[in-house]
Amino acid sequence: MAQDKLILRALAGETLPTPPIWMMRQAGRYLPEYRATRAEAGDFLSLCYNSELAAEVTLQPIRRYGFDASILFADILLLPQALGVDLWFVTGEGPRMSTTTDMDGVKALKPADAIHDHLAPVYETVRILARELPSETTLIGFAGAPWTVATYMIGGRGTPDQAPAHALKTEDRATFEAIIDLLTDATIEYLSAQAEAGAECVKLFDSWAGSLKGHDFEAYSLEPMRKITAALKARHPGLPVIAFPRGAGERFAGTHAAIGADCIALDDGVSAEWAAEHVQKDGCVQGNLASSHMVTGGDALVSETRAIVKAFSGGPHIFNLGHGITPDADPENVQLMIDTIRNG
Repeated sequence: MAQDKLILRALAGETLPTPPIWMMRQAGRYLPEYRATRAEAGDFLSLCYNSELAAEVTLQPIRRYGFDASILFADILLLPQALGVDLWFVTGEGPRMSTTTDMDGVKALKPADAIHDHLAPVYETVRILARELPSETTLIGFAGAPWTVATYMIGGRGTPDQAPAHALKTEDRATFEAIIDLLTDATIEYLSAQAEAGAECVKLFDSWAGSLKGHDFEAYSLEPMRKITAALKARHPGLPVIAFPRGAGERFAGTHAAIGADCIALDDGVSAEWAAEHVQKDGCVQGNLASSHMVTGGDALVSETRAIVKAFSGGPHIFNLGHGITPDADPENVQLMIDTIRNG
């Protein structure tokens, strides 16, 4: 039952004596069982589109750690691929995509509501998880926010400063905004289908929000996430939304209202004490232990974990990292973090 799911209670605004816990990228390369399953799949994209194996790697950290939530295993770039962008992964280097940099390229893409056949395996993964997760575990669906996905579509790969997307935004604003608008509409379709398949909450990852300056931050990070959130809540009343405008710094303040999200996920670029005063006052927050503690462990992990729990103890809080766990993390440090939170 929903009232037994700690994540949903926190998202509804309840202050809990012990914060619920999950981790970004909790199904991933730091776990030996994940590496074995990925080898079985053959490559990363094959793993994403094999519903049984994608469900398996999603379940692995739940079996090992008993997290309070499980997040669908997929990739933010499956959505542009469903729109017609070529996508492949280079071993050791990450994703590569065909670029979309002019209006003809935008017009050649599929409409937002034509993504579902391509993404059917992802929806099947959600249905499997909805059946197989423990009754107390919340199932989180997700997508990349339009700005972050656009940076890959425009640049053809990840870039350290998102320069190709910023350049297109400056030089051809009409094409840039057409990409953002298409991604906004497609993300509504994608997350709505995840909710229909059984996701109980969804998260928007705007991983590169921090590189947007001035009005562009509101226009191209917050506003698309607001539109997506409003549309999802109209289609699925009561569906909680977590928004993550990573790198926002002091601009995290006010983002609950600007987006309409139930929870704002925080990176470790702001202190928990600052965020409790300026962000948590408006609703649930998620975060924000530095991912490096999962590598180094020890007393520093314990003390920082306790400090974050204490800082956010006066309001609704979901414990998480400030960004995804890294492949070099020690699984024992994850257990130490969990024990510290749950056992004091």
